[in-house]
Amino acid sequence: QVQLVESGGGLVQAGNSLRLSCVASERSFSRFAMGWFRQTPGNEREFVAAIDWSGGTTYYAGSVKGRFIISRDNAMTTLYLQMNSLKPEDSAVYYCAQAVSSAATTRYTGYTSWGQGTQVTVSS
Repeated sequence: QVQLVESGGGLVQAGNSLRLSCVASERSFSRFAMGWFRQTPGNEREFVAAIDWSGGTTYYAGSVKGRFIISRDNAMTTLYLQMNSLKPEDSAVYYCAQAVSSAATTRYTGYTSWGQGTQVTVSS
């Protein structure tokens, strides 16, 4: 099973930016859609962004649309999430996930492999 390792989280002031990365251990990465989810204590994991295998199709949660950008580098087996204009409500543990198919999906059940998560904290 693919291993996914996120990095790039940290503490940042509101209005600033962070870029998260997720490196996959398998070159099969390029065949699957990928996604970012986030979770805060006591809440369910929520969809943030998704990208298809080629990078040609992307989906965003309404709360991040226009501020976050998901992208991928298949040659480097790496997924990215550029987060701009961060808000305190963006604070969460962010997880990357590999989908079951090449098509991007917003559904939690559409993903089978998950990283360990990286903490993002946005101060006001």
